[in-house]
Order: sequence, then structure tokens, then C-alpha cells
Amino acid sequence: MIYTVTFNPAIDYVIKVDDLTLGKVNRTKREDVYCGGKGINVSNVLSNLGIDSVGLGFIAGFTGDAIEAGAKKLGFQPDFIRLREGMTRINVKIKSNEESEINGQGPVIHDDELEQMFQKIDQLKDGDMLVLAGSIPASLPEDIYERIMERLQGRDIQIVVDATKDLLLNVLKYHPFMIKPNNHELGEMFGIELKDNDEIIEHAKKLQEKGARNVLVSMAGDGAILVTEDGDVHMGPCPKGEVKNSVGAGDSMVAGFITGYLKSNGNYEEALKMGTAAGSASAFSEDLATGEKIMELYKQL
Repeated sequence: MIYTVTFNPAIDYVIKVDDLTLGKVNRTKREDVYCGGKGINVSNVLSNLGIDSVGLGFIAGFTGDAIEAGAKKLGFQPDFIRLREGMTRINVKIKSNEESEINGQGPVIHDDELEQMFQKIDQLKDGDMLVLAGSIPASLPEDIYERIMERLQGRDIQIVVDATKDLLLNVLKYHPFMIKPNNHELGEMFGIELKDNDEIIEHAKKLQEKGARNVLVSMAGDGAILVTEDGDVHMGPCPKGEVKNSVGAGDSMVAGFITGYLKSNGNYEEALKMGTAAGSASAFSEDLATGEKIMELYKQL
């Protein structure tokens, strides 16, 4: 089974305003509500591709109820821990002449509630896959990813990590199955700006030297590069299309990679191809991509 973890999920309230004017009453032209969070996005796209998963994380209040109901509607199994205080955050995303976001903080997670998460993690079985994605709430220890991966050391559980800078660098010693920085994040880890594919490949291999097994580097419209544990380098060109949405494209790539890897019995070239198709399909859609849209682009690659 595949398990995704979203420590700080959100209800994303996306509104369109023709001309946002501060200090005045503004009326929306369009409103959409989504279940947000990187792990939830991964589970959503996995479901669209016919892959089952379980969503782990923390929810609270009436907005937490909406997250749980939304997960079921999206087609994956929710196994969230319900917090005794607060409410799941609401993120307001305003699309106007400029795009603006107001992101909520999220509820406080107490030590005993975190322990419930550890107990769920401990129940994973050999052959399972765990996806750790996104930022860490202020009420959790900064080394939470490390603590989870340390608990699973020595077990046959493949761990995928999609995080930034130190959060990612600090887990490499636990040899994650796959990590997915984008090209800008990869450069930031080494304090430089990467100018071409050769530099991207060189620094992806440096992350392997630090412990990562497979490094998938997303490059927006330029596609993706995969450096595998076998020493191979695969280039994934991006299909052509009109970019409508950047939110969730990276999460979709992770879901596509996992799907391609599982359906091809571990063929990394197929994993990259499906990952690139899924990431692009979400970028070309108003919401996360449907399975049909992903397969349409997959056939073009």
C-alpha cells in the first residue's frame, strides 16, 4: 500500500476578482474550494490513475470534517488523526491582476497526538511505500521527517520525500528511495544557480553521494531529469500545452512517477515518462489532472 502524509492540510479557497482594490468591497467572479496539501494532492492524482493509497495527517474542527469527506470523494482512504483543539486551516488564494495568497497557520499538534502518528507509521508493512511531502507546522519538531525515517530504518519500505533545502538534506542519510527537488531548489541546496542540464545532473549526483537513491529534478516547462540508483540519467521532455495552473504540478509528478514505476515493475524510464505526463497535465488544467488527461499526454511522449 502507498501512504501519503500531510502534516498541515488545508481547505484552499480560490477566488477570482477582476480588479482587486484594497480598502474597498470586492465581489468575486468565480469561487472554487479544494482539499489542499502536498500529500493529499499526491493521493488525489494516484486515485485518478487507478492507484490506491491511504492519506495520513492531522485534521481538526469543521474544516477537518471537510478534508475527510473530500478525501473519500477524491477516491483515497483517509486515516487522519483528529486533533482536540483548533481547526484545519483555510488558505485564501486570490486571482486578479496579480495573484495573492493568505495562508492559515493551522492547529496546534500536541505530543500525544504526534505519538498517534508514530504508531500508525510503525504499522506499515514491508513492501509499502511512504510519501513525505511539504512543510512542517510550527507546533511539530523540525526533525519530524528524520524521526519518521529513523523508525523505519532496516525495513523494506520505500520512502519518497518532496521537501526543500535542509528538510530534504537532513534525511539523505536514511537513503530515501526517491527525492524530488526542482532545479531552483537543487541549486539553493548548494548555494548556486544551476545554468544547464550538465550542472543539474552533477548536483543531483552529489545528493546521491549524500544518500539519495533516485533523484528526480523537475524543471517546469523544460521537463525533468531523473538520475537513478543504477547510474543512468534519463531526460523527460515536457509536452506542449498552455499553462493554466502551477499548483500541484510537482505533486502530480510524484504521483505519476510512482504509478509508472509500479505499473512497469520498476522501469525508471517509464516512471519518468508517467511523472512528466502527470506534472504537465496538472499544469495544463484548472485543477489537478484527470487520469484521462495524463494518459493523453503520456501517449504523446
